[in-house]
Amino acid sequence: MTTPTALPAPTAGRVLPVLGTLLAALLCALTFGATPASAHAALTSTDPANGSVVQAAPQRITLHFSEGVLLNADSIRVLDPAGERVEQGGPEHVDGKSDSAAVALRAGLANGTYTVAWQAVSADSHPVAGAFTFSIGAPSKTTVKATATVTEVDPAVEVLYDTGRYAAYAGFVLLVGGCVFAGVCRSSRPVQRIAVGGWITLFASTAALLLLRGAYTSGKGLGDVLDLALLGDVLATKPGAALLSRLLLLSAAAVFLAVLFGSYAREDDDRTRGERRDVAYGLGIGGTVVAVGLAATWAMAEHASVGIQAWLAMPVDVVHLVAVAVWLGGLAALLATLRSGEPLRRAAVVRFSRLAFASVCALVATGLYQSWRQVGSWDALTGTSYGRWLLVKAGLVIVLVGVAYFSRRWTARLTDGPEPKKTKSAKPAAQKVPAAQKVPAAAKGGGSDSAERAAQLARQRAALEKAAGKRERDADENRSGLRRSVGAEAAVAVVLLAVTTVLTGTQPGRAEAEQQRAASGAAAPAAAGPAEVRIPYDTGGANGRGTARITLDPGRSGRNTLDVAVTDAAGRPVDVPELEVSFTEKAKEIGPLRATLERRSGGRWQSTGFQLPMAGEWQLSLTVRTSDIDQVTEIKNVKIN
Repeated sequence: MTTPTALPAPTAGRVLPVLGTLLAALLCALTFGATPASAHAALTSTDPANGSVVQAAPQRITLHFSEGVLLNADSIRVLDPAGERVEQGGPEHVDGKSDSAAVALRAGLANGTYTVAWQAVSADSHPVAGAFTFSIGAPSKTTVKATATVTEVDPAVEVLYDTGRYAAYAGFVLLVGGCVFAGVCRSSRPVQRIAVGGWITLFASTAALLLLRGAYTSGKGLGDVLDLALLGDVLATKPGAALLSRLLLLSAAAVFLAVLFGSYAREDDDRTRGERRDVAYGLGIGGTVVAVGLAATWAMAEHASVGIQAWLAMPVDVVHLVAVAVWLGGLAALLATLRSGEPLRRAAVVRFSRLAFASVCALVATGLYQSWRQVGSWDALTGTSYGRWLLVKAGLVIVLVGVAYFSRRWTARLTDGPEPKKTKSAKPAAQKVPAAQKVPAAAKGGGSDSAERAAQLARQRAALEKAAGKRERDADENRSGLRRSVGAEAAVAVVLLAVTTVLTGTQPGRAEAEQQRAASGAAAPAAAGPAEVRIPYDTGGANGRGTARITLDPGRSGRNTLDVAVTDAAGRPVDVPELEVSFTEKAKEIGPLRATLERRSGGRWQSTGFQLPMAGEWQLSLTVRTSDIDQVTEIKNVKIN
């Protein structure tokens, strides 16, 4: 038979270093270079409204979100002008609706400006936080800065948490894929190391995530990771229950591993074929239950559990995760087996090839549904971070399938050939070892020198046998070609897992698309130019007069760039201590929608990606503070097409 020429690919010896380099680079990109993850839930309205002035003290503060949120005892803090807390009791959902939160206020509140700082956990497990102000009677001086009350995730905690999330996905893939490969294709020591390594990685990362989650969602530091009160709060939430369930399922998985790679793997026991078949059925059913249960711990606590059709999205997400694990984890097991040089029959590789093909089909079907559910429109596919990351993931899957095509070609060329040449090499090892390396008879009698010499000769024999095995392994060009193509698949798989981890921490694009369609079937907005408003202000203090020029580009529903230029009475750019801009649609009871402004230069602030959900007459509220006590709020209407 003519031996086919190996296709160009990275050599086997370079595969693992490449994987390690890619993994390290991607973890750095995910943890140090990535922007903070967007959360699914967003604050849509408050009562009292942001920046409003009410004549009488309200009995409670109410917040409404775009989706359900999880609350704790410290989710809403109301601070008076002196910075003292004035809420009474803990926050609760309004009428049992998870997309709302309210907290009662103490009676007899004095006039002045109050600050409301809130923090919660979105139903898809991501922390959200913010702050706003309102005044009773009239605005007043306040010692509280709204931006300073917003709790942010500690950078060190965020790095460790994101790393743990990636490690958990990788551990799940290796555990499930390694076990399936061992049960369906071939069990061996390298495959066992893959599966057991996956179990250890998943268990350790899950335990770390459980400890880190309290600090991650509450803005605490690493010193609070072992706080039992925080851990208790976490266990009372859906994500915490999912992590705890994962640990319990991993205990069952440990028993499964012991049977799969223990007594079941030994073929020289006294069990009949029927008994082994019964054990195989039991392992198959038990392993499926454990794998599905582990996948469900992600589905029940992340994007699949919120939004439309959650009842269908969660089982679809489970199928998607299991298919990923069977395919990519099986690749790792196949690569480990090929690199070890252990005998691997063509039938086993063909079985995995068919299994991988079925997994790819499941991935395509479930991935299309997930993409439609989370993105919802072509505009959101290219106009949102989630959509762009999804395109990257789809491209990587296409590359992976392309590389897998070459692996299938190598698989088709495999032959079992004759039995390994062990009739000669299986003879006593002394025939392969030079006479000078044989253990003298006197060395067997004992003594430290004799023991050291024996150990040295044993290491030499092991090195010779390893080199001989490598030469025998590399002699089959078909298997070498398969090993190289599988190594390339594994390298792409590392990148794919990293992108998947990023997607789980990014806000789905459908939320923006739904806001754009909230105009009850209104026609698509016509092209519009930038909307510009000039608002004079006078805070009443020294140097308190000036003008704010607010430009909204392109000035229509959807994404806009908000630009604010502030000048003093002489027309010179001026930096003010505090500047807030919000939009309210009174007729539809939407808002106030507050813009997050960033200083660009002297007297100029900007907010990119500011969303206005629909066209109409919007009320623009501008709050300017020029000193500790001098502040004014001006209101003007602006037309959005």
